[in-house]
Amino acid sequence: MTKLKSKIVNRKNLCKIGEEIGIREVLLYNNNRSINISTLEGNAFEALIGAIYLDGGYVKTKKIIEQYIFKRYLNFTQLLEEEIDFKSKLFIWCQRKKLDLKFNLLSEEHKNGKWEYNIQVQINQQEYGMGKGPSKKVAEQNAAKETFELLGEI
Repeated sequence: MTKLKSKIVNRKNLCKIGEEIGIREVLLYNNNRSINISTLEGNAFEALIGAIYLDGGYVKTKKIIEQYIFKRYLNFTQLLEEEIDFKSKLFIWCQRKKLDLKFNLLSEEHKNGKWEYNIQVQINQQEYGMGKGPSKKVAEQNAAKETFELLGEI
């Protein structure tokens, strides 16, 4: 939950919500200065939530955030999918069961100016999921996810 909470209130999401609620239309700022307007929107949105809290208290702020912000501007499914670290979860799963886990690099190719890595998960010398990606990290995540799917764990 802590990781999800930090993902919800990170700068990127605050800026996105600030933009989507149209906070730019009510902001007064100097157009002549080079300002990252997106950051300004995020800061203003954060300040607005703080003002609601100071004026109405915790319960009212929580109600407003749940009813108007979470439902309209956050995609929890997407946040949860982004949050899942399948490789770490697979390491933990294997450690609990005292299984040997390896990520084997099957191939790395440079195609059309981009790298593509192919990784295969091996648990106790048995081959499981495979993953592809533009980096080893992404390919390993994809291989771990496919392994969980094959094992029926997700």
